[in-house]
Amino acid sequence: MRSYIPKKDEISREWLVVDASDKILGRLATEVARVLRGKHKPEYTPHLDTGDFVIVLNAGKVAVTGRKMEDKLYYRHSGYPGGLKVETLRERLDKYPERVIRSAVWGMLPKNRLGRKLLRKLKVYAGPEHPHQAQLPKTMTL
Repeated sequence: MRSYIPKKDEISREWLVVDASDKILGRLATEVARVLRGKHKPEYTPHLDTGDFVIVLNAGKVAVTGRKMEDKLYYRHSGYPGGLKVETLRERLDKYPERVIRSAVWGMLPKNRLGRKLLRKLKVYAGPEHPHQAQLPKTMTL
């Protein structure tokens, strides 16, 4: 018996809207990554992009448990000696709330060409407004 592989024109993509207000960051990121990969569809294939587009709203209102606001750290390095920059989750949420969600979802996607392609289908906005009304997005509940 042969395995079913969906053709490019057989893959249907939807646009889904998720409201991140008072949602736990990790639980939100796992569901978003699952939808981006297409694991919620019966035609899921690990080496193909069968997932949907996801719009995340109110990224600045995401919640975390415990003391992660002060204890969770984000690192980046300029490449020069002594160029390590460190910021807490609270600082990053205040400055760039979109990057918090994006980095959490990126941690749950494959680190290859397919993962980078999937991440481009994620649209994150700090507030409740988004410019994707023409795509007729559906509301996704978590």
